[in-house]
Amino acid sequence: MPKISFLECSRCQHRESADVPRTVCSVCAGTFYVRYDLSELKGTAVRDSLPQTDSMWRYAPVLPDALPVTLAEGWTPVIASRRNPNVLLKEEGTNPTGTFKARGMSLCMTMMKHYGVQKVAVPSAGNAGGACAAYAAAAGIEAHVFMPQDVPLANQVECIAYGANMTLVDGLISDCAKIVAARKETEGWFDVSTLKEPFRVEGKKTMGYELVEQLGWEYPDAVFYPTGGGVGLIGMWKAFLEMEELGWVSGKRPKMIACQAAGCEPVTKAYREGKDASEMFQNAHTLASGLRVPKPYGDYIILDVVRESGGTVISQTDDEIFTSIQDWGRNEGILLSPEGAAATAAYDRLIENGFLKKTDRVVIFNTGTGNKYTDVLNVMQRAHHAV
Repeated sequence: MPKISFLECSRCQHRESADVPRTVCSVCAGTFYVRYDLSELKGTAVRDSLPQTDSMWRYAPVLPDALPVTLAEGWTPVIASRRNPNVLLKEEGTNPTGTFKARGMSLCMTMMKHYGVQKVAVPSAGNAGGACAAYAAAAGIEAHVFMPQDVPLANQVECIAYGANMTLVDGLISDCAKIVAARKETEGWFDVSTLKEPFRVEGKKTMGYELVEQLGWEYPDAVFYPTGGGVGLIGMWKAFLEMEELGWVSGKRPKMIACQAAGCEPVTKAYREGKDASEMFQNAHTLASGLRVPKPYGDYIILDVVRESGGTVISQTDDEIFTSIQDWGRNEGILLSPEGAAATAAYDRLIENGFLKKTDRVVIFNTGTGNKYTDVLNVMQRAHHAV
């Protein structure tokens, strides 16, 4: 496992040491990337001798040198669509706590324990709160989770079961973040908010390594990713850059498709208007709770990645999302999360308008199991039939 060389700001490239826990850049408040000396890992010999473990820790050679806090997250299956074998679903619902958030929180709590942090706090749209609670429990760290009061019931049950201190807030994740910011100093909490510490990205980047390895160390033509905070999309792009530096993959990087909900589409709006960052999205509402992020902290990175890759940003209505859930359930036998269904619906739209061809090999991320959303799906079904 490599030692961390330094932390580098994603915005101004300012560097700081990783010897102590850091939040954001002290110069411009940009998100930090973890940088390593990867010189000894170059070449396919290292790639072909990765640890044979069925978890994200098979990529330990490109993760921080620390004792993992793990619940066997990662190495999720890639499932070919029954209707189009060029469409591959990356099923993140098989992770501990049922979503991709397990990856980021595993790495985050690994480093919190490594640094000796005793208390953490996180604002969450739902699934990150449950994952934080689980991995903090595994690490022996006190967790404080702030979530909107209308998050799926499963997220609330997780926090209770894992012994986290849960606060339900009358508002959105942005309101939860304000509470954490206001209280963290006096309460002694380390803030592990999305992109306000550098290691959740490191956990999420394993999705990029995985999908490339599972495709025979080749890139797909496009990657569809449900984008609320966008850490997964950002992490995968970092993984692609690292793999190219290592000589583990070659060819053209995939088009990155950021998928949002029409009721909360700050990144879609910024992309459509040619802006470099988003504005606070007013009156955000969608039953895809993970996409209900009115102002992503890393919006500038998401937009850069999409544009550099030749991808796009696209939004779907809740009705379109529910239709895609039904479509994949009936025709594929897979229960998508609402966030994942935003991505499958986006694929259909981009085939229809010619942005992609059916011969293009694409990976669509179902970021969580639909089983965590039974109460939400019930509401969606009633609303769908009422129309």
